[in-house]
Amino acid sequence: MDRLADRPAASPSPNLTKEFSKESAVAVPVIQLEDFRKTYTSGEVQVQAVRGVNLEIQPGEFVAIMGASGSGKSTMMNTLGCLDRPTSGRFLLDGVNVGDLDRDELADLRNRKIGFVFQGFNLLARTTALENVELPMLYSRPPLPGRQQRDLAIKALELVGLGERADHTPSQLSGGQQQRVAIARGLVNQPKLLLADEPTGNLDSRTSIEIMGIFQKLNDQGITLVMVTHELDIARYCRRVVVMRDGLIRSDEPVKERSIAAEELAKLEAEQKAIQLA
Repeated sequence: MDRLADRPAASPSPNLTKEFSKESAVAVPVIQLEDFRKTYTSGEVQVQAVRGVNLEIQPGEFVAIMGASGSGKSTMMNTLGCLDRPTSGRFLLDGVNVGDLDRDELADLRNRKIGFVFQGFNLLARTTALENVELPMLYSRPPLPGRQQRDLAIKALELVGLGERADHTPSQLSGGQQQRVAIARGLVNQPKLLLADEPTGNLDSRTSIEIMGIFQKLNDQGITLVMVTHELDIARYCRRVVVMRDGLIRSDEPVKERSIAAEELAKLEAEQKAIQLA
């Protein structure tokens, strides 16, 4: 596989959703793990966090990774996000062997190919929604003109329904709105992969469904999503569920009776109306 340094840097297109749809037609897996193992050393003890995992995720998939504490799902997420490297085995991200990259190349790959959404939002408190979304583009290579950064950030906010709140700071936004800003920030560089780590963990039930609705719409447009969650009802909004235990994949199956966010919101509203009339 080509090293990252040999590849020309990609400049974002003004039309986010069309670009994602085009990229999803490429046959190369977005994620390819081959006998992936990760071992940590704690004093004289070696802890095998992941013990020989093989996994492929194709463009356009929406995958939930589940597992109890100590199952290896967090280690898996850190590796998929290029925040850590395998102890042995191979990890290919969009056809690039991560093990062949030096530190700077890895950082560049991470910024260009991966978008992150965190449980705690991780927004800068004193900056506007627009400025928070612009942040990943400050590290783009080659650098983007300020006007182009602004236009792309506005488009990303509009994609998650927050175009009119671009000038609001996080303290002026609800939890659900803050998570929408975080999603827009993860999308703005047009990544090959959007990684979400417990994205509904700090949200109430209704807002959680709304966020999963955004993810479903993005996935319908061809965006590849991988989400870590411990909530089975949230995982059912995905198309595929991978369950880990003791550092191994114990099951990997499509979701048979998938929850659709729009339908679940309609049910919730009907229930609330019935309670009010009672």
